[in-house]
Amino acid sequence: MPMDWPALVLSLKLAAATTLLLLPLAVLLAWPLAWSRFAGKSLLEALVALPLVLPPTVLGFYLLSAFGNHSTLGQTYHALTGRALVFSFDGLLLASLIFNLPFAVQPIQRAFDAVPREAREAAWCCGLSAWRTLWRVELPLAWPGLLSAIVLTFAHTLGEFGVVLMVGGGIEGETRTVAISIYDRVQAFDEHGAAVMSALLVAISFAAIGTLNLLTRRIGRGGRDSV
Repeated sequence: MPMDWPALVLSLKLAAATTLLLLPLAVLLAWPLAWSRFAGKSLLEALVALPLVLPPTVLGFYLLSAFGNHSTLGQTYHALTGRALVFSFDGLLLASLIFNLPFAVQPIQRAFDAVPREAREAAWCCGLSAWRTLWRVELPLAWPGLLSAIVLTFAHTLGEFGVVLMVGGGIEGETRTVAISIYDRVQAFDEHGAAVMSALLVAISFAAIGTLNLLTRRIGRGGRDSV
């Protein structure tokens, strides 16, 4: 069978869970990075961006060491859940949250940067707290950045290989994603199966980017029409 459906379903499940869990965290990180000045801001921005420049196998090695059964995190997780963190979907999800951090935080941070400061100040003058200003003023104005973060995180999770292989190991039905399945098909000289799955990932990524561009244009057009 050319299509590895269990691997595709697992990849979609991982991408959806990563996007849903990471988006609120990205907003909470991007908001102070866009508006505040504090000691260590440059260091925090560098840490957020680090997965962009680290080779996936290097990041995967450090995550594997951090999640291992002999690590504090791994032992604590096993004591709480009775399950190992490495070579499991839970560990794969935690690793996905980490290596996707810049893909979620940076678009939202840029969107917050583009929000006029006068809009925030007007909300404060109307008696809104900082949190209500974020929810009722800044987030609606930063929607293009939120959409970009959703699409980039989802698409990048589907295509990630190195970190997934290091942390998950490619266990069928547990951590075997479609990217690993493509690699295995190539190793087995099943070029047809690899081509079918690769084409599907290209189609999903293309559809996601096209949807993002369409929604961004409609939001921008709606904003101009309301002025």
